[in-house]
Amino acid sequence: MPAELTLHRLIEHARNRPQDNAYYEKVDGQWRGTSWSTYEQQVRQVARSFLALGLEIGDAVSILGFNRPEWVLMDLGASFVGGVPAGIYTTSSPPEVEYIVSHCKARWILVEDLDQWAKVDQRREQLPLLEKVILMRGPETPDDPLTIGWEDFLKLGDELEKEAEDRRLASLESEQVGTLIYTSGTTGPPKAVMLSHQNILKTSRVGVTELFGLNSSDTSLSYLPLSHIAEKMFSIHGALSAGYAVYFAEAPEKVPENLKEIQPTIVFGVPRVWEKIHAAVAGKLQEVKGPKRLLLDWARRVGSERSRHRAEGTLPGPWHRVEYALATRLLLKKVKTLMGLGQARFCASGAAPISAEVLHFFASLDLLIFEVYGQSEGSGPTSFNRPAQTRLGTVGPPLPGVEVRIAEDGEVQLRGYNVFLGYLDDPEATAETLVDGWLCSGDLGRFDEDGYLTITGRKKEILITSGGKNIAPNNIEAALKDQELIAESMVVGDRRKYLTALITLDEEALDRFLVSQSLERGDRPAGEIPEVEAAVQAAVNRVNRDLARVQQVRKFSILPRPFSVDEGELTPTLKLKRRVILRQWAERVEALYADD
Repeated sequence: MPAELTLHRLIEHARNRPQDNAYYEKVDGQWRGTSWSTYEQQVRQVARSFLALGLEIGDAVSILGFNRPEWVLMDLGASFVGGVPAGIYTTSSPPEVEYIVSHCKARWILVEDLDQWAKVDQRREQLPLLEKVILMRGPETPDDPLTIGWEDFLKLGDELEKEAEDRRLASLESEQVGTLIYTSGTTGPPKAVMLSHQNILKTSRVGVTELFGLNSSDTSLSYLPLSHIAEKMFSIHGALSAGYAVYFAEAPEKVPENLKEIQPTIVFGVPRVWEKIHAAVAGKLQEVKGPKRLLLDWARRVGSERSRHRAEGTLPGPWHRVEYALATRLLLKKVKTLMGLGQARFCASGAAPISAEVLHFFASLDLLIFEVYGQSEGSGPTSFNRPAQTRLGTVGPPLPGVEVRIAEDGEVQLRGYNVFLGYLDDPEATAETLVDGWLCSGDLGRFDEDGYLTITGRKKEILITSGGKNIAPNNIEAALKDQELIAESMVVGDRRKYLTALITLDEEALDRFLVSQSLERGDRPAGEIPEVEAAVQAAVNRVNRDLARVQQVRKFSILPRPFSVDEGELTPTLKLKRRVILRQWAERVEALYADD
């Protein structure tokens, strides 16, 4: 019997809903839809072109570019005939691109534009297996035997009989590798996570669409890197499973505008996305005075109460229902619409911890954000807050059918249908991570009495002070980020007598602070303005009050710029690269301990 794959859902939608739109892209200022029938034809055409190029089952295909239809068509088209897609982050440097293409032995790579082509071109001598570089629509194809334009690539399959791709699809097995997800490389070179077709199929169905009742009436905006498992789940496999339409964002900087235009029902974001929205909206709400302030405070209390009922699965009373209808009409609906969240019914945050303060803020606006915990090795989600089973500040109960336990050293371990096959060509790392069928996550956590999981840190990020105290920096950093002026923080203290922190400032909050204090910034770095330094010190003091003495931040340094992906300090999903930051700002760190 042929394996069941998410690709079969594409075929079903094309047969049952041929005229409904599967995805949208902005063309000449208008959102243009593509039907499920056309979507299937496009995927099949890519599949036939790969067969014409000689793709064998298990061959890797690399993809380098921002979220566009061609990205997904290349992914699904390669998968249709047994290829293994491997995404590459657009922020990757030429050596990083070379590493992934070489590591997975990709014979073909799809690139978005000439800038991404240049990265490959710079390292072509180190890529002897590379046969073709395919360009997405738009740029003129370079006059180079290694490159081929999108339309010319599609024509390669015209000579093949129409059933060729069907025969290959029928030969696939559910336990074969379906995709490669390269880890962000926070502690070393990226590893290639091998996920099977079964991993992808069941996790997208049970762990995403069925858990939240996502269906064909939903819509989502694709804007986070498709190289990341979370975005791949929501924009590709979740969409195929539930049959909802995906809008491809025009560009990263256009996301706020696109959100307002589309008003999607499904919104997934990493914590920094939610934090930016929170900072912008909270700042404007603080400016509301007088009677409008009273209305705002009342509406937010009503919004918080409604979110509590949704989180707990309880029914609100008749008076609350009246209040909620009124608060929605007078204020809540307007605020949500201005954010691009007016139709949002499923909001989620993942890839890193998010502060409870941000979650409570959105809950007060009638937006319950479900925090998810997981990793690429677990096909994305491991535990998920969900309707009627949400506890803000936790990452929810485990997925249905997934076992999670806490080891003696506090490590979160799991087993189930979502656990990966292993790391490509790295049996040693695989053996360290997969032990007796259990995935050893490297994360530290605990369960409460009701089975809700809380992540307390990373084993590899534990700081051991010179006094021998083990400290997880994540929660301290999250508490610092909750303070209005602070955008990012990284706690330092490994083998030191006490903890310190590198801090970056939120520019919008800083501007508001300077105005409130009647201060001129001039040419001075913000960290050298005494009033700013005093305000940050007050924020640190507030955080320290809730911490044990050994966990308190004794000193801090305000950096002159934010942590940056381009500088290598953040992963593409905005996680801290601690080693890089320590190296980049070594002088600042040493200055904090100069009096020791």
